[in-house]
Amino acid sequence: MTVKAALSLPFAKYIVSKNNKWKNNAVKVQHDLLLSLVKQAKNTQFGKDHSFSEIANYPDWKNNVPVRDYEDLKGSVQEIIDGKENILWPGKPLYLCKTSGTTSGVKYIPISKESMPHHITAARDAILSYIAETKNTSIVNGKMIFLQGSPELTKTGDILTGRLSGIVAHHIPAYLTKNRLPSFETNCIADWETKVDAIVDETLPENMSLISGIPPWVQMYFEKLQDKTGKLIKDIFPKFDLFIYGGVNYEPYRKSFEKLIGKQVDGVELYPASEGFIAYQDSQKEEGMLLCVNHGIFYEFIPTDEFFNENPTRISLADVKVGVNYVIILNTDAGLWGYNIGDTIKFVSTNPYRIIVSGRIKHFTSAFGEHVIAEEVEKSLEKTIEKYTAQVNEFHVAPKVNPKNGLPYHEWLIEFESQPENLAVFTKMLDDELQNLNTYYKDLISGGILKPLQITTVPKNGFRNYMKSIGKLGGQNKVPRLANDRKIADKLTAF
Repeated sequence: MTVKAALSLPFAKYIVSKNNKWKNNAVKVQHDLLLSLVKQAKNTQFGKDHSFSEIANYPDWKNNVPVRDYEDLKGSVQEIIDGKENILWPGKPLYLCKTSGTTSGVKYIPISKESMPHHITAARDAILSYIAETKNTSIVNGKMIFLQGSPELTKTGDILTGRLSGIVAHHIPAYLTKNRLPSFETNCIADWETKVDAIVDETLPENMSLISGIPPWVQMYFEKLQDKTGKLIKDIFPKFDLFIYGGVNYEPYRKSFEKLIGKQVDGVELYPASEGFIAYQDSQKEEGMLLCVNHGIFYEFIPTDEFFNENPTRISLADVKVGVNYVIILNTDAGLWGYNIGDTIKFVSTNPYRIIVSGRIKHFTSAFGEHVIAEEVEKSLEKTIEKYTAQVNEFHVAPKVNPKNGLPYHEWLIEFESQPENLAVFTKMLDDELQNLNTYYKDLISGGILKPLQITTVPKNGFRNYMKSIGKLGGQNKVPRLANDRKIADKLTAF
């Protein structure tokens, strides 16, 4: 055992013990954090406009600060870009994180000197939680790769600007930099396919122990490694023991990964967002990710089935329930207030508070009133694959409202790695599973309003070619699992 490995376990245990203080007192920590955020920002323009100096508790907060999205925040961000200070948070942001919005075009999310460290600390603690629980210290001896966007930054106004992964790359702790790949030069390659090819060449001779990234792009990396060597990943990297991922549900990719790797590898799921680091998987034994309640974010929750009501229920962590789908609302130490990031989550535990990401509030299929959500399509596919062997690389669901013949239906565009023996039987099973999960959909089928779903097979690399065609290949980009229109579906059919 190396010195680094020997030291990593006691350090991991110390951090986990330290984190237990906020983990086991989450409601109080959140209450205190809200009052701290209000106090720090009371003299900002936003704080004055919303009477922060008069806020003493959560009911006061709800009365003074409405829920908003990026469109409501855009004017304040523009003032920051124009050089004004103390708009949303004291001073000026350390960075502006550039991200693509589905409705707002490019978004510029502020990251402050207070919020930046949380991105690093939470990712570090996820790895340390894994080490403390499993005692697997060997991962610190090998090389680690983080498939991410370019670390090159530009300026918006006079504020450094980049993608989240690129910004975070400038804050990696010194003790990790010697083990970390790819090199800065390779990481700066703009074209994703060229970049992955360079990463393959750079990592092939190395002893890789930890690999991290969004599943579809890690899969692309693995496939290129296999194409070049003709070997399984376990034979290329015998010490590869830990896969860290986030951004999309891993389950649809699991079988493809196991086939490419050739063995089962432990996984740790992360929930980082441009707006803040929200949660990480702290246990291999328990479901869900630990909510980061002590990381500069005060959370609020709105039940998804009420979100579009005029006066939806809006609650703090103290009142959440297990099993309910919530839209998650953030209030951060970078000046995002009552901010809806568009994600929906579900608590799987309240002791401690652990969550799963269930989808996006704007990503659903409800052309006929069925309101099918991402969690339902992912679970129905997962259950079908368990019963009827197949491997799926990627998929997208959209309504077919006016087909040439017969009733409307849901079209599933699926890129199979390994197609089921009988696609018709597989399709029937999938439809049955979806009906079991969504009673509205079941009623529409049984009532003769919809006919059962149909699968359109997408050729190998069809989704990648689509993403490349819209300039979103690689990085943190991903294809929405479902939509309420055919903008994506109609373009996918061309591939």
